[in-house]
Amino acid sequence: MGEKFLTHYQVLGLARTATEREIKIAYRKAARIAHPDRGGDPALFRQITQAYEVLVDPARRQAYDRSYGAVGRSTAPASSGSRAAGASREYSAHSSARAASNSGSGGFNTRRANSKARSAASDPAVYLPPYEDLASGESPLMPRSKAAQPVHGSPRKRGLFGASSRLAREARTAQLIMQQVLPGIPAARLINGLTAPGGKGYVDHVLVSGYRIALIGSMLVPNGAFRWDGSTLVHGSKVAAPPQLIPAARAFQELFPECNVTAWVCVHSSTGNLFEPVIDYARGTDPDGSNTINVANSARFVREAKAFLASGPSPNVVDLHVLDRLLGGMY
Repeated sequence: MGEKFLTHYQVLGLARTATEREIKIAYRKAARIAHPDRGGDPALFRQITQAYEVLVDPARRQAYDRSYGAVGRSTAPASSGSRAAGASREYSAHSSARAASNSGSGGFNTRRANSKARSAASDPAVYLPPYEDLASGESPLMPRSKAAQPVHGSPRKRGLFGASSRLAREARTAQLIMQQVLPGIPAARLINGLTAPGGKGYVDHVLVSGYRIALIGSMLVPNGAFRWDGSTLVHGSKVAAPPQLIPAARAFQELFPECNVTAWVCVHSSTGNLFEPVIDYARGTDPDGSNTINVANSARFVREAKAFLASGPSPNVVDLHVLDRLLGGMY
């Protein structure tokens, strides 16, 4: 399988909720095995030491979590006998199929494929790595009860201006997702309130199911007819720009190469009608998940987002590695 990126937690075989004491114990065990004086691999020993130095320092650990494990990521050779290499092999077993499903010229295939052997989004959630395969005494990445939660976090107040209206928009979008998206996709997880990669702003919501990630922002506009040209919403002589999600979507795609990442903007009407506003789309800008950013009113957002998530290669999978890293980015 070659080399795989591992987070510092994976290098030490820890859950992200590990205490300082658990970090120190895991480090001592791993260091004894990997120390060059005991015949261990010097490169692996350096990775273990780096992971320990970051995780044992509360400030550095918090910054690392907020980076989604992107800072100082470690590469572990698949031939290593450490727990880190074991995690790499376990994770790799599921990665090749995902990569094959997500590859291809011209971008991702976002619609459902006809395959009898394929899992359906309505199937019960399957956890990877399986909780049932944990060795005696081994800690899971997160408690099963937490992994089973469909919603994590809540919209949070930030900034000095427009906080109340922003919270109202975010709450409306979160409620829409909880009522009309999550019930039909048992593996879908909604995460509210994340820092954007690199600390550049925020992402209101992230919706993940299988190996598809949707970054979601919201707009509230007056009733009427709009036109979406791929970058702005035009209403008569007025122009409205959607939330700047494209840089975050590209950064998340780099952080989670095993996933298909797109950005969505749910446009709410001041009337509360889910089918308003009416949006006319320029050619090639329809919100079907094939674009980096997809803009739609509430009703179409629900329909297209569900289709996007359901058409992934394993829509009923809860990948604990992906979910755990996303939860680390909550502000």
